Amino acid sequence: MANWLVKSEPNTYSFEDLQRDGRTVWDGVRNNAAALHLKAMKPGDEVLFYHSQEGLAVVGIARVSKPAFPDASDPTGRFVAVELEPVRSLKGSVTLAAMKANPALAEMAMLRQSRLSVSPVTPEEWAAILNMAGDA
Repeated sequence: MANWLVKSEPNTYSFEDLQRDGRTVWDGVRNNAAALHLKAMKPGDEVLFYHSQEGLAVVGIARVSKPAFPDASDPTGRFVAVELEPVRSLKGSVTLAAMKANPALAEMAMLRQSRLSVSPVTPEEWAAILNMAGDA
């Protein structure tokens, strides 16, 4: 199993929306590097859900419930989507500032390439974030 991080603007689609909906198609990703990460996701992989623009924090955990399939919102047919389902909210949110201040996260893909909306998370980074959230 692999771990990932996805970003969403909470005023567009929040973790609370995912919890209410029970699952969602994660589509609309048009960055080639982020799209490659979507293609690598497998059912059962866990995903940190990060609120961007507002909040700037990891707030929950989701799970990949359906692997990559053609993104219906892409008229070119080049990009893919995955399906996500909620797992749980974190006990405490982990802010971007806190992540940047943690030396254990210095090489985290999301911090090095901040414009990526989908990025991998190493097991060590995953453990550090859960510890910071009080979920360890």
